[in-house]
Amino acid sequence: MITHFDASLNKISIHRIGNKAQSEPCSFSNAEVELYDALIGQFLMQYFLGPFEKTNEMYQFYHPTNNLQLNEIYHFASEIFDGDDDFHEHSIQIAKHLYDVSSHPKIKTGELYITHFKQLQVDGELLEAIGIFKSETKETYLKVYPDQRNFQVSYEQEAINIKKLDKGCLIFNTEKEEGYRVAVIDQTNRSTEAIYWTDEFLKLKIRNDNYNQTTNALSIYKDFVTQQMESEFEMSKTDKIDLLNRSMKYFKEKENFDLDEFATEVIDNTKAIESFKVYKSNYEEEFDTEIADTFAISNAAVKKQARVFKSVLKLDKNFHIYIHGNNELIEKGVDDAGRKYYKIYYENEL
Repeated sequence: MITHFDASLNKISIHRIGNKAQSEPCSFSNAEVELYDALIGQFLMQYFLGPFEKTNEMYQFYHPTNNLQLNEIYHFASEIFDGDDDFHEHSIQIAKHLYDVSSHPKIKTGELYITHFKQLQVDGELLEAIGIFKSETKETYLKVYPDQRNFQVSYEQEAINIKKLDKGCLIFNTEKEEGYRVAVIDQTNRSTEAIYWTDEFLKLKIRNDNYNQTTNALSIYKDFVTQQMESEFEMSKTDKIDLLNRSMKYFKEKENFDLDEFATEVIDNTKAIESFKVYKSNYEEEFDTEIADTFAISNAAVKKQARVFKSVLKLDKNFHIYIHGNNELIEKGVDDAGRKYYKIYYENEL
């Protein structure tokens, strides 16, 4: 979790980035921005940092050659963290790099903000951080104000909504050798052109920490139950829902994941356990991602994954049955007329 109660905005430089594919120019400022109005500083802090309050997924810089120094943003961030005084010049180099990768014709022109923060809290640890943000979406605002004994209306065009950050990243000054810890926001990530921000400009990959270990383990198991087991074993929909519910119960109740313990308590079938381990191994090889046999479970990841673990049995368009527990209390059958039915047993009507 990222919080900014104790944080301060130490430095900020602003540039305007055009679309290189459209031959739009860039405009680089001559110096850092001096914030004389404390209220503007507070608005900027909220604009930049507010969207990261619910961010749990962390990334790290990489380069295809495995030489991190060839990653442009990693290089400039290291220079700033190492005490290089020319913050503004580094911000210009970062802006030029973004312009060079803005080659898709649909990428919007916008302002780029390079910032330096102190005392940002990440999982309870206070860290210095570099922020890189881009505003692309502009809005029109109405302003009503008194004029003598009447009221007047004016407007502001091409204004920025401080509750809608388009793109941003926070680079935390920790774990430099692994590529730093980096948090990312990209509100246009559904667009095909949006990958330039994370893939081409920042060059990031997911960190293999407890959050992502938990996410991957749950995702793999869900795919195994809903896809692999159905082809290998005869299973009813209620059986699959029961297996998913049991896995979620395990992750919610345990502090640590243990593969053998999980397999015994949740899957509880020798052939299915072996099949799951093979499925996990194939996934690791295909996606070049190792999922440890033991790791500390991330509650934030469990909470997020719980939203996609379906415990709903859909019957035509008439009924939805939500199954949260013992699947032995529901029976499937066919009556004399050939109509399918489910019989449900319960003790109390709530």
